[in-house]
Amino acid sequence: QEQNQINQNNEHYVALRADATREGDLMAQCYRQSHEAYQQGQGTLAKELSEKGGEHKRRMERLNAEAGAWIFRGYFKDCKPGEVDLHGLYVKEAIMYAEGAIEKAQRRGDLEIRLIVGKGLHSNGHVAKIKPALEELMKRRSLPADADPNNAGLLIVRLK
Repeated sequence: QEQNQINQNNEHYVALRADATREGDLMAQCYRQSHEAYQQGQGTLAKELSEKGGEHKRRMERLNAEAGAWIFRGYFKDCKPGEVDLHGLYVKEAIMYAEGAIEKAQRRGDLEIRLIVGKGLHSNGHVAKIKPALEELMKRRSLPADADPNNAGLLIVRLK
């Protein structure tokens, strides 16, 4: 069974992502109610609801960060030197881990880094999300990046 499927069935990971989703729903509800209260001239209530929404947002971000770190640690231990597996992460998390790995590789003087981004097979609609986001990141950082000719789910970044 491939690692991504194992993670999707892991109780700890699933619980973290579910709790983060619940917090996100509560955040949206608070912000919506805050907006309604503000429109009705209830400024104090609007502020309280907005602050409560911010608390839910922080909890959601913490839970997602914990889930992302858990996945990254699990994948990273099986990687070869100069390789980073970003499967199963949300795009924002993948960008953060990729940036950190690139900076470390550049400090070491590595000529390239291999980012395992997947092909999007486990994404909604089977559309890759991490790969295009990282390709855009590499353009902004002026780092040449190409898909491995033998594996479309692997991005090879040349470090200057």
